[in-house]
Amino acid sequence: MSAEPEEGHAIEVHLDRLLVDRGITLTELANRVGVTNVNLSILKNGRAKAIRFTTLTRICEVLECQPGDLLSYRPKN
Repeated sequence: MSAEPEEGHAIEVHLDRLLVDRGITLTELANRVGVTNVNLSILKNGRAKAIRFTTLTRICEVLECQPGDLLSYRPKN
């Protein structure tokens, strides 16, 4: 379940779904990616203002997914 997008952007993050699908915890992902739990939690809850391509690359490597599996655009109505 993604948080409501922050005002100013319409990007949804599906990290929670990918974690469940892959059977991996946020803590394990953070350790394997090399970022803090807090930073991944901010991303997971849709509150991140940016993500480094290196971090996105590592997340995709660890979860064996594409960026489009992690992020989607939902136009505001």
